[in-house]
Amino acid sequence: MTKAGLKDRFASFVAIDWSGAAGERHKGIAVAVCTMGDNAPQLVRPGHRWSRSEVLQWLETDLPENALVGMDLSGSFPFADHGSFFPGWDKSPPDARALWAMIEELCAAEQHLGAGPFVDHPVASRYFRRHGGRQGDLFGSGRGRLRVTEHYQSRHGCNPYSNFNLVGAAQVGKSSLTGMRLLHRIDPAIALWPFDPLPQSGSVLVEIYTTIAAMAAGRTANRAKIRTHEELDEALVILGSAPMKLRGAIDDHSSDALIASAWLRKTAENRGFWYPEAMSSKIAATEGWTFGVT
Repeated sequence: MTKAGLKDRFASFVAIDWSGAAGERHKGIAVAVCTMGDNAPQLVRPGHRWSRSEVLQWLETDLPENALVGMDLSGSFPFADHGSFFPGWDKSPPDARALWAMIEELCAAEQHLGAGPFVDHPVASRYFRRHGGRQGDLFGSGRGRLRVTEHYQSRHGCNPYSNFNLVGAAQVGKSSLTGMRLLHRIDPAIALWPFDPLPQSGSVLVEIYTTIAAMAAGRTANRAKIRTHEELDEALVILGSAPMKLRGAIDDHSSDALIASAWLRKTAENRGFWYPEAMSSKIAATEGWTFGVT
């Protein structure tokens, strides 16, 4: 698709701050949306404590037409470093969609899109770092294995963690695993970039990293979290959005979603974000990519 084809490609911009925490409803989930123009983004169901299943249902039934949806999760695991998600395991899936199907099959009986049975699997568990000092012998060293897109995130000043790490406040493994169940279930109702090429029309779901959106709004990586409406409005204005004009505290999950929604609107026509030079077709099909990373 040409740059001209990207102009006005999307009519609305949705950002979802996601959570992999145990249980049904989570304060860590927030959904924000804005439309074309410069209107301030708005929270969907403000004050509501979402479940992951509710987010899936909202995407299936209430998503505006021609929406660009950014979800703060990783759509896959590292593959390029060893030519496999799970090197040495004869059941290691060949691509991301097969990985999602595998996780769904092993976790089908787990409520709330949970992924516990997968990380507790006697073979799969060897690749994860889990709570209680349980580090699998195939986890690797240091922060663990990273995807190619995560290596490029590091070049931009971010500090990504391995999706095989399930421990600590900065871990993203749990949210990614539960997110993969959502991706499996919503496929093919929404195009899932870059596992699908960018279509000429219709809604598209992409992986985002809310820290990147915050940095585009004038924050630094270690000051990415915004917890007051005053700071939020400053960030929105930098992104070309009207301010919300509210006062007082705001939780950082809501502010992450609101900033990311405005950032998606500002960057949706950036051809370089859709076609990063380092993303080969093999990487797109296996590891995926983070929108906004070049």
